[in-house]
Amino acid sequence: MKNKFNRRDFIGAAAMAGAGVAFGSLPQWSFANVQDGKPAILGGSKAYTSGFSGWPIYDETEEKALISVLKSGNWGRLNGPVVGGFEQAYAKLNGSGHCLGVSSGTAALTTILGALGIGPGDEVVIPVYTFIATYNVVVLNYALPILVDTDIETFQIDAKKAEAAVTAQTKAIMPVHIGGTPADIDAFLALGQKKGIPIIEDACQAHLAEWNGKKVGNFGLAGAFSFQSSKNLNCAEGGAILTNDADFASTCYTFHNQGQGGTGISYGTGSGTRATNLRLTEFQGNLLLAQMTRLQQQAKTRSENAKYLTELLSDIPGIEPAKWYPGTTQSAYHLYMFRYLKEHFNGLSRDKFVEALTAEGIPCSQGYGQMNRDAYVTGLASNPHYLRIYGEKTMQEWLERNQCPQNDKLTGEQSLWFFQTMLLGTRENMEQIATAIRKIQQYAKQIAKA
Repeated sequence: MKNKFNRRDFIGAAAMAGAGVAFGSLPQWSFANVQDGKPAILGGSKAYTSGFSGWPIYDETEEKALISVLKSGNWGRLNGPVVGGFEQAYAKLNGSGHCLGVSSGTAALTTILGALGIGPGDEVVIPVYTFIATYNVVVLNYALPILVDTDIETFQIDAKKAEAAVTAQTKAIMPVHIGGTPADIDAFLALGQKKGIPIIEDACQAHLAEWNGKKVGNFGLAGAFSFQSSKNLNCAEGGAILTNDADFASTCYTFHNQGQGGTGISYGTGSGTRATNLRLTEFQGNLLLAQMTRLQQQAKTRSENAKYLTELLSDIPGIEPAKWYPGTTQSAYHLYMFRYLKEHFNGLSRDKFVEALTAEGIPCSQGYGQMNRDAYVTGLASNPHYLRIYGEKTMQEWLERNQCPQNDKLTGEQSLWFFQTMLLGTRENMEQIATAIRKIQQYAKQIAKA
């Protein structure tokens, strides 16, 4: 079966070719399995029965790390050496000049915006397709989050529409590397330079992802990472900031340490006029060092399995793996994102497709929704603090600015995710995923009636 690519397919095709993924006919095993059995939702056997990898993965390495800190009696970063050691190791791993450990990915973004002095009257450009934390860190500073529509083929923020969203009040542009795959970094760097606005990389899902062979988090003024329990590198809750700007690194440290410099919290040693406590603990730092012993091998396994899965799924009409921009040389694959086009499945709804896939033993999520339409976000227009700062007219105009038709289409009927733990299995597991989808496609009409 020969794949046909038009000009819009270039982004994904170039990236896949550069990653060594071949496009060709589906292996014979898939056709055989499809012919031999019904989907599980119709009473057939499950395509996958053994279960996917648990998370987190740990052993005595993590146990020793925690006990070591426990017995040291130095549990906080102000009187212990471990967080500093983690910061050095994480900076080295990513080729960065400076790393600051903080208490969460949200804390990393909060620290960056705090160090920039973002506040009332300012605007921050962010994607509409992202976790709510990207929005929350902006509104906690009483700035306006300007939501930008999605490039539907990549799931990433559309750089062209981001430029149109910039105004004289824009103080930061914050693209998110959704799913662990880089946004269009070159386009955002050019935009930031053109407008004189700092680029902040929300890389919370993008551990070890690369753009032109360089780790993400190194391109803008700073990059934020999350170590929350679902992340590829995790310590339950934690985060880090990477930057190659020594002065900005110092400002971030001061902000996250109650506005005080050095290793203390005494008055008179800090700078600025507002700050908070977002410090990482020694327990978290040592747990991260232990988890880092597996990070690169796990990343390699995810990448190999994801590339193979993409090869398989690209041969199934109606399944469109998320494309990469040409500069992408590595995805973290925190999420495996793809689009479901129901017209190739006899009109089978996405909800029913997910139900059928789940019955095959394969978990699947519809992913993020329509943030710009969510009551939690639209309610900002009637928030009394925002009305005092911006006025009713500006807030109504803000609602109108946040129209995102491509994201509505993506999230309303197409977007689907597999999770990073599913990519820690075997090539056979990837084949089982493809087999399950093939079975569902073949029996789509019957499933719709079930």
